[in-house]
Amino acid sequence: MSVDFTRRETEADDQARSGRLVEGIEAAYEARTGTPDGGDLTAFEETVLFGAWPVPGLPYPPVGHGYPRRDA
Repeated sequence: MSVDFTRRETEADDQARSGRLVEGIEAAYEARTGTPDGGDLTAFEETVLFGAWPVPGLPYPPVGHGYPRRDA
């Protein structure tokens, strides 16, 4: 499988995708709990949320997470 590194995304593209992920987590949480807020997240919900919307002051990307890289 080859990876196409020719596609470039802008910061706006990344922000839009992050926004959609956060909206999806909010919808999933509400569907699971019946309320839009006020409770604990599942481990999956927490991982997606903090991956899409990092906590200020914490390292990003999270420790142990790798991204595909183009060889120089």
